[in-house]
Amino acid sequence: MAGFGEPGVDAVDAAGLTVGVVAARWHGELTDHMLERAVAAAEACGAHSVVARVAGSVELPVVAQALARRCDVVVALGVVVRGATAHFDYVCRSVTDGLTRVALDEGKPVAHGVLTVDTIEQARDRAGLPGSAEDKGWSATVAALDAALAVRTLAHDGQRVGFSG
Repeated sequence: MAGFGEPGVDAVDAAGLTVGVVAARWHGELTDHMLERAVAAAEACGAHSVVARVAGSVELPVVAQALARRCDVVVALGVVVRGATAHFDYVCRSVTDGLTRVALDEGKPVAHGVLTVDTIEQARDRAGLPGSAEDKGWSATVAALDAALAVRTLAHDGQRVGFSG
């Protein structure tokens, strides 16, 4: 985690939008909490949530695509912890490329809320647990909704959009 540069992720007014949230069940202690925080963020922004669960992070992109076809934004949540083999690299690349492809192919914001970490302690520090430095479920959701509002504004009138600052 960078630990600096975050623009601030207060709730945005996303009333009427639908957030599709897909969360992996792998590392469930963490992803369950991240999912709760994502749904709470959507609610705080006035958006409706649709939730889907998958086994692991590799399965996130295909379900994210299905959600993108019926929702305004998608949030993908998972945890991938580096091990002793190259598997970590393949999973991270596959998930990142897949989620990016879904966003571009479907023309919808897709938030990459997949923690890619060296240790489970790093994941805990980013999962929004009490005492965590980051809350990826919340911040990924608000960022995706903010992007959807930006896209909507650009499509309608081209005014300045995004987080104030």
